[in-house]
Amino acid sequence: MQRFATPTGMSRRHFMSHMAGAAAFAGPALAMTRSLQAGAETMRRNHKSAILLWMGGGPPTIDIWDQKPGAPTSGPFAQIGTNGNAQICEHLPQMASHMDKLSIVRSMSTREADHGRGTYYMHTGYVPNPNIEHPSYGSVVAHELEPFAKDLEIPPFVSIGGSSAGPGFLGMSYAPFQVDSNGRVRNLEMRLEDRRMAQRLALLDTVEQRFINQRRGNSAVEHARVLDKTRSLLSSDQMAAFNVMSEPESVREQYGNGGFGRGCLLARRLVEAGVPFIEVGFGGWDLHQNCFDTLTTKLPEMDKAMAALMQDLTQRGLLEDTVVIWMGEFGRTPRINDRTGRDHYARAWSAVVGGGGLNGGLAIGETSADGSRVVTEPYAAEDLMASVCQGLGISLQTTFTSGNGRPMKIANGGKLIPELFG
Repeated sequence: MQRFATPTGMSRRHFMSHMAGAAAFAGPALAMTRSLQAGAETMRRNHKSAILLWMGGGPPTIDIWDQKPGAPTSGPFAQIGTNGNAQICEHLPQMASHMDKLSIVRSMSTREADHGRGTYYMHTGYVPNPNIEHPSYGSVVAHELEPFAKDLEIPPFVSIGGSSAGPGFLGMSYAPFQVDSNGRVRNLEMRLEDRRMAQRLALLDTVEQRFINQRRGNSAVEHARVLDKTRSLLSSDQMAAFNVMSEPESVREQYGNGGFGRGCLLARRLVEAGVPFIEVGFGGWDLHQNCFDTLTTKLPEMDKAMAALMQDLTQRGLLEDTVVIWMGEFGRTPRINDRTGRDHYARAWSAVVGGGGLNGGLAIGETSADGSRVVTEPYAAEDLMASVCQGLGISLQTTFTSGNGRPMKIANGGKLIPELFG
């Protein structure tokens, strides 16, 4: 199956000015009294979604998902049992009861230990290339699953609390729609009357159509498509999905009052609304110093929010159609440095994945006794991405054509992680 993607000359800022402006202008829709749960019955589509919990900075998975008790490289934390077949860090007691639904891939071995390059690689399955910008997880999934969400009026790729990676050659229609953990568009204040906005959109539409008719390239067509989406946003009831503060206080407390907790709650609401891909950013993992003191406060926040998300998705019958991924751009060194920290390490680390029909409760792969190397089949970014696509029902035979005419296989032709299937 071949998919053709057009390049675009429209800047990310230009695109986001339309999308962000529409979301802010639709503020009155966020105050609607209709409950999202009732609305979800009509908005939810018969297709799958994905939630990426992005741990920016590179978390020390050797202290979280793959501890090495008794080894010189071990940290100070004890292990606890789970309802899966793996033990995890003592600071994740709530997640311990949900590990039957998630599997830990302990044999991640990747090639990029620089923050920027690692983030790009783990989001796209490709190493950075100055001649081409590859589409991110979110853009690929949004591109492939949006046709199954025919009535979706809000963006198909939403990034919460961070910028995520871009759409590359798939075009700005599949760029991440960036909001904060309260569902608000950042750095934007807009107070225009309805008629004034309508006049401006009509004028812009006229200009766009002139460029399209003059056949000046694909940028104008792409831009017009974004404008259509912006216009739909202005009056869409589905914008109520972003009003995370409309949830009962008891539910918000269950997730936690921090940014990551609200982001996870918002992700659940967006899954209910039918959004194909949601990324929730939780940064601060670049722990070159004071690693363990930081983890004693950071892990409980993660534990509470992530466990609430898993519980909510399960109880609402959403998990079977939602793939959840937890990862950062790499892991951290087994060696503890002289500042009680761990440095960048891409050779051996862990990611977590489940839902969407993938097998849960497993510890997949193994690292050496000191955590310094993978001793079983290693898995790379493209393998994890291929497995997620398979779990979402996206054909791994899908091939895109980049702006320079080069065929690009989805997930860079990665292999499946077999333990997640069958």
